[in-house]
Amino acid sequence: MPAIDDLQLSIRSWAERLHGDGYCVIPDLVPPETIRALDDDLAPDFAATPFCRGRFYGERTKRFGRLLARSRHAAALVQNELVLGVAERLLSPWCDAIQLNLTQAIAVHPGALAQMPHRDQDMWRGETGEKEYLVNVMWPFTRYTRENGATRLWPESHGFRAHYPVAEASEQVPEVEPGSALLFLGSTLHAAGANASGEVRRGMIVGYSLGWLKSYENQFLAYPPAIARTFSPELAALIGYRQHRPNLGNFEGCCPSILLQDATPQHPGAVDALRPDQVLAVDEHAQLQLAPQSA
Repeated sequence: MPAIDDLQLSIRSWAERLHGDGYCVIPDLVPPETIRALDDDLAPDFAATPFCRGRFYGERTKRFGRLLARSRHAAALVQNELVLGVAERLLSPWCDAIQLNLTQAIAVHPGALAQMPHRDQDMWRGETGEKEYLVNVMWPFTRYTRENGATRLWPESHGFRAHYPVAEASEQVPEVEPGSALLFLGSTLHAAGANASGEVRRGMIVGYSLGWLKSYENQFLAYPPAIARTFSPELAALIGYRQHRPNLGNFEGCCPSILLQDATPQHPGAVDALRPDQVLAVDEHAQLQLAPQSA
C-alpha cells in the first residue's frame, strides 16, 4: 500500500486528468485474480438474468445490481482508496459526503447495437455546467475493445462544454484490461459501443454521486439493515447509512446507522445534524431569546 503522501499525490494527479478531459484510465488498480473471482461469483447471475427490454439499456445486453450482496469481492472495487479519493476530490465542493450511486454488472452480447450517446447526470435534471453530480467507474471483467463494444467517450464534452455541440469524430474508445479502471464524469458524453465481435463483453460499473441526491439504485432496498450489518462501517456509510447535513436521510431524526446496532431503540429521539454555519445561526437565535431583557 502506498504511503499516504504518495496516495494523495496520485489522487490529485488523476483527479486533475479526470477534471480536464472528462475521463481517464487508471491502470493496474486491483489484481486480475480479484476480477476473476468476482466474475466467477456473478456467473450464475449473468446466466439467469434475461436480456434488457428497451433500446437504451440494450436488447442484447444483460444488467443487474446489488453486487455487494452477490459477491464479497465487489467491496474491494467499490472501496478502492485511489478511486474513492478521486471521486471525493471531484464531488466534495458540492456535498458534505459522497454516496454510492449504483453497482451494476453489464454483459454486452454479440450483435448489441451501439447505445445512444448521453450524459448520466442528466437523470437529475439539474443545471448544466455549474457542478458535477457523479463520477462513474467501469471495471472490465473481460478486455474492453472497440470491436466488442467498449465504452465510447467524447473528451472535453463535460462541464460547461455540455452546452455546445460535440463532433462525432472526436470520439475515443479506450481499450481497458481487467484490473484497470475507466473513470468518467457524469457530465461526459458517452455510450456503450456496438458489439461486432463473437465474444461477450462483461464488467461492472460503480457510480459515486453527491450525497444529497436520490441515488440511481435504491441502496436501502438493495442492502437492508440485515445485509448492511455485515458490511464495514465505512461501506455501510457509503451506501447511505449516514446522514448528510443538514438532517438529510435521517431515521427518526437520527443517523440511520442506528439501524445497524444489535438493538435499535424504539424511541431514539431526534438529534441535530447541521452544518457549522447552521449551528452558529441556530445558537445565535437561541442566545437572543435566552439573554436577559434590558429594562
